[in-house]
Amino acid sequence: MSARLHALPPSIRHRLDWPAIESTLRACQDPQVAAFSQAVTTVRECLSTAFNDGCDVADLVHAQAFTTDRLLITLWELLGLQANTSVALVAVGGYGRGELHPGSDIDILILHDISLDEAAQEGLSRFFTLLWDMDLQPGHSVRSIDECVIQAAADITVATNLVECRPLAGNKQLLERLEALIAPQHMWNSRAFFAAKLEEQTARHQRYGETAYRLEPNIKESPGGLRDIQMIGWVTKRQFGSGAFEKLVSQGFLTLAEYEDLMAGQSYLWRVRFALHMLSGRKEDRLLFDFQRRMATLLGFTDVDNNLAVEQFMQEYFRNVIRLERLNEMLLQHFREAILLDMEDDDIIPINRRFQSRRGYLEVTDPQVFLRYPPALLEVFLLLQQHPELKGIRASTIRLIRTHRDLINDAFRADLGCRSLFMEILRQPHGVTRQLRRMNRYGVLARYLPAFGQIVGRMQYDLFHVYTVDEHTLTVIRNLRRFAIAEHNEEVPECSRIYRLLPKPELLLLAGLFHDIAKGRGGDHSELGAEDARRFCMDHGLSIYDANLVSWLVKSHLLMSLTAQRRDISDPDVIHEFALQMGNAMRLNYLYLLTVADIRSTNPKMWNSWKNALLSNLYDATLRMLRRGLENPPDQDELLGEVQMHALSILRQRGIDEPSCLGLWAQLDADYFLRHSADEIVWHTLAIHDAQEADLPLVQVREETARGGTEIFLYTRDHPNVFAQTTTALMQLGLDIVDARIITTATGYSLNTFLVLEDSGGVIHQAFRAAEIVDYLHQHVADPQRAPKPIRRSQPRQLKHFDVPTHVHFDAQSQRQRTVLHVTTADRPGLLAKISLVLTDCGLRVHNAKIATAGETAEDVFYVTDLEGEVISDPQQQAQIRDKLVAALEMPAAPSVVNA
Repeated sequence: MSARLHALPPSIRHRLDWPAIESTLRACQDPQVAAFSQAVTTVRECLSTAFNDGCDVADLVHAQAFTTDRLLITLWELLGLQANTSVALVAVGGYGRGELHPGSDIDILILHDISLDEAAQEGLSRFFTLLWDMDLQPGHSVRSIDECVIQAAADITVATNLVECRPLAGNKQLLERLEALIAPQHMWNSRAFFAAKLEEQTARHQRYGETAYRLEPNIKESPGGLRDIQMIGWVTKRQFGSGAFEKLVSQGFLTLAEYEDLMAGQSYLWRVRFALHMLSGRKEDRLLFDFQRRMATLLGFTDVDNNLAVEQFMQEYFRNVIRLERLNEMLLQHFREAILLDMEDDDIIPINRRFQSRRGYLEVTDPQVFLRYPPALLEVFLLLQQHPELKGIRASTIRLIRTHRDLINDAFRADLGCRSLFMEILRQPHGVTRQLRRMNRYGVLARYLPAFGQIVGRMQYDLFHVYTVDEHTLTVIRNLRRFAIAEHNEEVPECSRIYRLLPKPELLLLAGLFHDIAKGRGGDHSELGAEDARRFCMDHGLSIYDANLVSWLVKSHLLMSLTAQRRDISDPDVIHEFALQMGNAMRLNYLYLLTVADIRSTNPKMWNSWKNALLSNLYDATLRMLRRGLENPPDQDELLGEVQMHALSILRQRGIDEPSCLGLWAQLDADYFLRHSADEIVWHTLAIHDAQEADLPLVQVREETARGGTEIFLYTRDHPNVFAQTTTALMQLGLDIVDARIITTATGYSLNTFLVLEDSGGVIHQAFRAAEIVDYLHQHVADPQRAPKPIRRSQPRQLKHFDVPTHVHFDAQSQRQRTVLHVTTADRPGLLAKISLVLTDCGLRVHNAKIATAGETAEDVFYVTDLEGEVISDPQQQAQIRDKLVAALEMPAAPSVVNA
């Protein structure tokens, strides 16, 4: 059992006169809540001041536990519970280890050996009530010795808590009896305990995202967090009878340097957790956006060029977590070998002169291998790819890799053998992602690519980039590799098909590796990364052609997504311009795959059927343009003729004669046929063919279309409010509008097509939901004078912590006699409805809208004219529109309500 905490740490003793506090508490014959509460407050204030003064966090954690001990023991004794020899007060869990943070759970066990009499029950009831009243919020259980034994045998979590129990007051012999009954020889021997805890950790890592790199990591539960350190302590205690990490050094599981790294990592996480509890005023183990900025300030970080204080703090946090992950992995491998595999035969299988397999794990044949032949630091990862039967690397070899990383220097990087090995790793048919991740965990990748080392643990303070830059980069490579694996063909089938056309897939992987490598340096990361990539390719023996392709991919890696999401890709001129930038189909293939993998790796929740369709449509249109010849783009009449003939052939099959169609179409300008597919034209024509005035507004819904979302078609009399009314109504229904096309006929009708998704990012599948949309739009668009209702939806918590300024600008060039208006501002519920009201108030008509959100930032593009159909070219008029939009969007919203 853990030793009792006998005294305050010296660094706290001179700050806190605990004997005087305890004397005051004991002076009351009957416990006074006010006195105990004041003692709790005094301790918290003292420790908070000590933290701000730079006191060792270990002293603070132990002082919190010691003062809590004394409060509980004093209360126990004042209530007369000490006289009952059949009961013991026991600290368990983290409190049992003597570790408490300001908001930690105070886990206690009331242990008894016989049924509690009425007096004991009353005393304990009052004990717990007073603890709650003094704001200590204990987590408690009352169990007999037999109950503890039964539950510990059945539940590894209960057993773990009891392994860390510590006596506080009462009959200590009860705890000694329990200790004997739950000893390894009776339950959860070392093998069973380790296997169960290993399974528990694996499940926990999966539950918390299988990565330590989330935007709001959990200090305790995420991989590399405090729970991973505790895991090591639990196994150590069960195996060796002591949870002291020094034991791991004497037993050969840790070197002294690794032990110091482990203790430094624990101290760092303790300091972060202590600060977080102080700031939040409660038990809070998530580094939420609510606290990250204040945490950075509290811990001494300040903004510098290209690196916010919060980003510096989070990078330091992630780098510490990475080091702890590496130690955890190595130690668990040691434990696996010592505990689970100790009875197995060595089963040594030679692989080459430098490496062999032992019990299925790769190891060096001699501890001097890396010193004698440094390229083996890369060879080890190649062998894991080439021998899929291997289960991993032995702990002793992991340690040697970590110890010899400094051999990866300029000479190592210039060695042709090392360069060949690195390229061979990228060219392998299997295990590329797995081994690059392993190289990152062991610090080898950062040593081989120093530029990569700068992005390790680097986060971007926004909601769009979910992962740190290094983790995002490796996820991009994973997604690229999945295009090559048949079992993943259904994820993005077109990408899987195109991947098989690539002559050199390793060039795509190199582009993925370098596409964000220059983030945080200042300047354009695409330009800087392109230079890095080209230099790397030339150094690694690639041809000038291949090096230029990789460099171009890095430089252009945002081009396709920006074109698809911000420009009108139904415009042949846009497609022709994009095709010119591609130059040929091979470049288009590479860039398309890189773009899809990048978007899916930036924030998996942002990838949806609409973005998939958007990029696919841009790819298909560009490929057709390239095959036709860039010097021979189709003219407008040719495009109109193609789409109309295709639509007519379908409509004739539906029983609609050609004169009727042409009569309807005569009311529409060429823009309509350029911006809609034959399928959409057929849908619209069938809808309005027999429509009467009394049927208006006519609303139809197609639940899922080739455009990757749910399409809503609205046909009504044209009026200036129609766009604002419709967007407001759709947002009130909880729909996310991603695209809008508004066409006005020569006879004064409006054909509006909205592409929408549910808030979850999915399309609409339920018939009742489609019917709800139809009914709601009927009600809210029928009256042209009806003012849109305010949208009352709470702003998501995370959005409140980002200050995104509003920027409005107009494109100098107009497309198809339209003015292109760009609005960048903070995302919020009802944003599009608010913008549409301002545009209506400014006398603008929206013809097309492309709505994009990148985390906390909305980036919306509107194609507009005045009510007469003229472009907005007057600088003074543009300035007035800009001013009105900025004024409306910068206006603070009422709490929890965002008005339309």
